[in-house]
Amino acid sequence: MRRLFAIIALLLAPLPAVAQTKPIPIKVVVIAAFEIGADTGDPPGEFQHWVERYPLSEAVDIPGVERPARLSKDGVLGITTGMFGRARGSMAALLADPRFDFSKTYFLMAGIAGVDPKTGSIGSAAWSDWVVDGDPVYEIDDREIMAGWPWGLYAFNANSPTEKGSGDGASGMAWRLDPGLTQWAFQLTRDTPLPDGPKLAAERAGFRSDAAAQAKPRVFVGASLATVRFWHGKRRTAWAREWVRLQTDGGGVFTMSDGEDQAVLDTLHLFAKDGRVDPRRVLVLRTASNYTWPAEGKPMRIAFADGGSEAAFEAAYRVGSPVVKALVAGWPTYETTLPQAKP
Repeated sequence: MRRLFAIIALLLAPLPAVAQTKPIPIKVVVIAAFEIGADTGDPPGEFQHWVERYPLSEAVDIPGVERPARLSKDGVLGITTGMFGRARGSMAALLADPRFDFSKTYFLMAGIAGVDPKTGSIGSAAWSDWVVDGDPVYEIDDREIMAGWPWGLYAFNANSPTEKGSGDGASGMAWRLDPGLTQWAFQLTRDTPLPDGPKLAAERAGFRSDAAAQAKPRVFVGASLATVRFWHGKRRTAWAREWVRLQTDGGGVFTMSDGEDQAVLDTLHLFAKDGRVDPRRVLVLRTASNYTWPAEGKPMRIAFADGGSEAAFEAAYRVGSPVVKALVAGWPTYETTLPQAKP
């Protein structure tokens, strides 16, 4: 009988409370596309300087992301998305992870790119005021295009390269980043010393007809165009300029060419629909590892300039890290209020 009463008492006892683990609030997500080798202790790619110097000390596995993410003690999360098309899946996996709260998070995409010689020089860093997607295109072989067409690339829902078209069902196409936040980041970092040396100077010397390409590395603001293919050459650069002009209704000037910004911005805006992220809190920093066409006397091939990648990896951290640190240091304000540029 005693045993029966004990069983009944156990059944009637209240269930113990299930521990509820709150999602970790993330202040800043630093996004890189790739790393060379390990995250520490060998030649760096886009991510290693962040891991070693910030530092991002704790490894975190995220299902659906190839490499472990990295978490700092002060609420900064770093991730390598993988290049080109893989970046969409990695960003979606990150944003859907229930362990993290991204509702007040700032996102910084920091990676290398090709620079238009008419806007900047190798080793320079550009804060993007616009991000433009160059992927949703129809393509006709340039040898078979219609008379009067400058190239065989034109937008979905368009009839020629001179029409804007749209990316409905495929992409948001063009995103203007918050001007106040972008200019704040630029003002904070505009005088950052950037790597330079004989290799970069030699590369600049091959662009005698472009003053911006010959200048020493600097920090400036301009639009980035992202595609899931490498492209190169003066004609494709002319296409990029016109594509950015069309998709931004004249608001953006093509500056940097890369492979992942469109994936990051499109995914963030999709997740913003249910309040998972704030799409205003996005910064894109691209640093020039090469030009969008080769210097005079060099063959037309896809290749990074000698010393360009190393300088661009360094520039991305030098320019990007003060912004991340400022956001963390000012978190009592920036958690609720976006930083704004001074008048």
